[in-house]
Amino acid sequence: MKKKIILASASPRRKELLAMTGIEFICKPSQVEEKITKSEPQEVVEELSVQKAKDIMSRELSDCIVIGSDTVVSCGGKILGKPVDVQHAEKMLAGLAGRAHQVYTGVTILIKQGNSLIEKVFHECTTVYVYPMTEIEIKNYVQTGEPMDKAGGYGIQTAFGMKYIQKIEGDYYNVVGLPVSRLYQELKLLKVLEEK
Repeated sequence: MKKKIILASASPRRKELLAMTGIEFICKPSQVEEKITKSEPQEVVEELSVQKAKDIMSRELSDCIVIGSDTVVSCGGKILGKPVDVQHAEKMLAGLAGRAHQVYTGVTILIKQGNSLIEKVFHECTTVYVYPMTEIEIKNYVQTGEPMDKAGGYGIQTAFGMKYIQKIEGDYYNVVGLPVSRLYQELKLLKVLEEK
């Protein structure tokens, strides 16, 4: 019998990326209060992805697969989340301009089968190089409102990415919010995808 696949996320970008793979799934955003006990970005995203996946799995009675995910931007050893206000967004972007930073996405796959629970946790890291930006360019971009719901204060898949991203090393989709190719391969290895 085909198992229900649940994406534990409210992110429209993650939903769109997973849908592009052809995998059938439903979205159930996690409402769990995130608790960070780690300090390294790769450990933080893995920890948060586990919390989200376990929150949704705890409410599921039938056999299913839950995918949890979390993304952070790390620059100069400091983890950047989503901006809290306009000034914070401007400061964040000024810190990213003209240098390289890393984007980490942690992914947790939980598979419930009867009384057993299989857990697979991994992360991907992509290095992003940003061109120098003027103060006016930063202010104009922040005024669009776009940075406010994005880790690091920018979207690579938007006009910002087209104008200010010099290059990337690693998975582009990881920067958007979900390393879908790695996720797809992991699901294949776990034998939960039906052959098409």
